[in-house]
Amino acid sequence: MAPSSRTQLNAREIVPDASPEARAGVLTVAGVSLLADCDGALYWPEEGILAIADLHLEKGSSFAARGVLLPPYDTAATLSRLARIIARYAPRTVVALGDSFHDGDGPARIGDGDRAALATLQRGRDWIWITGNHDPEPVSGLGGISAAILAVGALMFRHQPDRLAADGEIAGHLHPVARVSGRGRTVSRRCFACDGRRTVMPAFGAYAGGLNVRDRAFAEVFGTLAFTAHMLGEGRVYAVAAKRCLAD
Repeated sequence: MAPSSRTQLNAREIVPDASPEARAGVLTVAGVSLLADCDGALYWPEEGILAIADLHLEKGSSFAARGVLLPPYDTAATLSRLARIIARYAPRTVVALGDSFHDGDGPARIGDGDRAALATLQRGRDWIWITGNHDPEPVSGLGGISAAILAVGALMFRHQPDRLAADGEIAGHLHPVARVSGRGRTVSRRCFACDGRRTVMPAFGAYAGGLNVRDRAFAEVFGTLAFTAHMLGEGRVYAVAAKRCLAD
């Protein structure tokens, strides 16, 4: 998000400085304060938990197996970005909110270099793989433990949002993207969608696509447009009311 966009978005921003918190907007979910990092991760300082969603590792190799050739560097790029965030916050626990692999065979296809990089990221901390619709089976041979849902205090971490869920849900699956316009140009960015009761996280994977927050799938989750899109900018997060976002 270029600096010239500040006024047109009329959004809260936090200017970067030496502290990790400067790269994040503060989200409150079920009374819990969380840091929404502009690289797409969510950090819970009190618990030392870092959450990321929809890594879709090995998407490139999955497409290649079907004859659709993509540069085979998505896993390395995704893990490299994740390494920077882990270095930034030094979490005690990392929670990957499902669709960590693009398909069930992804863990077997991951290369030696990426496997070693992942092992380095896991060293000295707990690592929890939440199962998703792309990877419904527990991850084996890559460290960490697998679970369908993780409940910690007031928060519940899962892959797919549940319309009937109680307050405190942190989910992925929908890959939210917000689209805004001003001064003759339109900008689309991945975002956190949050209404204070629950949050849908942006997709973290290098090859992951996105779904506009004005899509009816988000209306089904939140009930109304009374939620905020926390857009990921360059070094800062911009909060924009969902009703101000543009449909595709």
